[in-house]
Amino acid sequence: MAQAASKTCEICMSAPGSQYCLDCEQYYCENCKLLHKRQKSSTYHQFQHASGLIPEGKSRCGQHKEEFTLMCNTCNVPVCTSCVAGKHNGHKFSKMVDAIAQLRGENETLIHDKTNEANQNITKIEDNLKSFDNDVESVIKAITDQGNMIKSMVDKSVAQMIALVKEQSKKEKDKLTKSLSAAKSTLVAGQNLDKRRRDLDKTRPDENMVQQMKKMKEDINKLRIDSLPQFPKISFQSKAVTEDDIRHLLGSYTLSGYSPIKEKEYQHHGWLYRCSDCGKEYIEPARYS
Repeated sequence: MAQAASKTCEICMSAPGSQYCLDCEQYYCENCKLLHKRQKSSTYHQFQHASGLIPEGKSRCGQHKEEFTLMCNTCNVPVCTSCVAGKHNGHKFSKMVDAIAQLRGENETLIHDKTNEANQNITKIEDNLKSFDNDVESVIKAITDQGNMIKSMVDKSVAQMIALVKEQSKKEKDKLTKSLSAAKSTLVAGQNLDKRRRDLDKTRPDENMVQQMKKMKEDINKLRIDSLPQFPKISFQSKAVTEDDIRHLLGSYTLSGYSPIKEKEYQHHGWLYRCSDCGKEYIEPARYS
């Protein structure tokens, strides 16, 4: 492994080795790095700025002061060659560069798997959002259409009921008008007979007067006073209609994965919840510890 203290380009051996190739484990200057990246075999090599490297002293075995060159697969720790014959004797080992290469590959695969899964989830969520938005619009339109249909039926029923009230009330008014006209005719006839009576009282009492009074009596008896008709009455008995009744007329919808919506807290009572399906509200008693 290259010495971190020199930090001199290990290719041209003159310029400062400001870049470190993690694959080749060598220091490169800027120019040599560009040349290295242009080579087909090293195009995808990863570089790190030399200032960000861990000092070499921390890559040595604290017990044997030797460079870590192996990985103990049993203990999953870096070891030097002396550790192999010591407390790690009989364990399974791999070269440090191989372990790094394996971990790099595993990490790359994991990252790709995670990002691919995230991208797939994003696509699914976006597609479902669009689909859900369309479904919401369809439900809103269906509710609106149902409401308009109910309004139209209500308007039609109101118009029909009003027309029926007018028709039937007109028949009853016609009966009363006819009775009123007959009563007025009787009144006029009676008033005329009364005038004749007063005029007759002014004439000389004789046989002629007797005959006229008898004739008047006959006419008076002919006056017909009809009995009073049965006077009609009309009233309206409204039915109690609640908002729940209207909601039941509209229908209902289902929303999978629904949970009640907490609206607001009522002091000394609890939380007000509203069902997003039917709109019904209820208060859940507060629980105080």
